[in-house]
Amino acid sequence: MILEVNNLSMKFDTKTVFQDLNFKLEAGSMTALLGPNGTGKTTLIKILMGMLKPTGGSFKFDKNVRLGYVPQFRNIDAEYPLSIRAFIGLNAHLFKTKKVREQIDHQLAETHLSQIQNTRMGEASGGQKQRAYLAQALLDHPNMIILDEATASLDPAAKEELMGLIKHLNQEHKITVLFVTHDIPLAKKYMTDYLYLNKGTIRQGKMSEFKEDFE
Repeated sequence: MILEVNNLSMKFDTKTVFQDLNFKLEAGSMTALLGPNGTGKTTLIKILMGMLKPTGGSFKFDKNVRLGYVPQFRNIDAEYPLSIRAFIGLNAHLFKTKKVREQIDHQLAETHLSQIQNTRMGEASGGQKQRAYLAQALLDHPNMIILDEATASLDPAAKEELMGLIKHLNQEHKITVLFVTHDIPLAKKYMTDYLYLNKGTIRQGKMSEFKEDFE
């Protein structure tokens, strides 16, 4: 078990976002976090990442968890000066030892960015930028990655490439994946399990059996 959530509740002033959420994630699982807008998916992620304190309940990661995070696509200004390689290296020590340089080389290869590593981030496509964010997260050797709407705003080919990489990381490196998304077809193609957050409660099941009830 990589994550266990018990009776987790969150309120802002008088508004209850969710109450008594209970679920578990197995190590090596691929889970989509689904639900309509405004149901608290982002709030739940912020709690799990330690950015918000819940008003009730608890959650516990495995003691050996190393968490990686890939954000929603943020357009980087066309004039942004750093190369893809330098951008990925922002997550590494300022002094780039041979070992760190080798790790950056490895993640560039892993995310199919080696050929364009000297391209400025500002000139990269949306899909290339998202893969650079993924490579940046991978530098810390996570064994669990949270993808926060990471495929939103990408074109279909870029979505498929990013999710193909995520599937590879899961299968080859046993990285646990929690993928926040509204893209049900994409989730059905790549994820095996789902968490469905709606009306303050959560439901868990197999992605192949997911029935959308956004009512």
